[in-house]
Amino acid sequence: MSLLSIILLPLIAAFIGWFTNWIAIKMLFHPKQPKRILGITFQGIFPKRQAQFAEKLGQIVANDLVNIKEIVSSLNSEDAVYEIKPMIEVHIDHFLNEKLPQKMPIISMFISKQLIAEMKSTLMDEIIEMYPQIANQMMTSLEKKISIQKMVSDKVAQFSSDKLESILIGIMQKEFKFVEIIGGVLGFIIGIIQLLLSQI
Repeated sequence: MSLLSIILLPLIAAFIGWFTNWIAIKMLFHPKQPKRILGITFQGIFPKRQAQFAEKLGQIVANDLVNIKEIVSSLNSEDAVYEIKPMIEVHIDHFLNEKLPQKMPIISMFISKQLIAEMKSTLMDEIIEMYPQIANQMMTSLEKKISIQKMVSDKVAQFSSDKLESILIGIMQKEFKFVEIIGGVLGFIIGIIQLLLSQI
């Protein structure tokens, strides 16, 4: 076997390994529309299965990633209550010291600062006490009105093939490149093995 053949055989095998993996990755997304060749219909896996992919992704997001009960539960925690307490306090102060005198000037003339402070304290206590109940009612209402699964599924199903390809390649670009390189490396190794076997 000539020196050129010894050099070319592993390189050609490496190219074939890289090229076949590159083609396989391209076939995940192309052709985007069904193409009929020699009586066989071809279409990229993701464009063909986009509806199923969207539905499955919606299930995963709704069940494992974004759960309305968990969101409301975190809002209903003791920490959350005390985080929003200053904001509620600002609104009550604004109501008692500004809005109330404007809306009911006569009554406000007879309300002392001490009484305003007591009213504020009472209102704050009542709101903090009511907050868990309000949060639970919010959860019930949101569960009836919002379907995370449907929102995600519908959104992904409406993606154009180009956008879906762009998103997936953006996420898995390194992995796809690794698959291509592995194809080349394995092809090169197979070429070396073939070369060695031919010498036996």
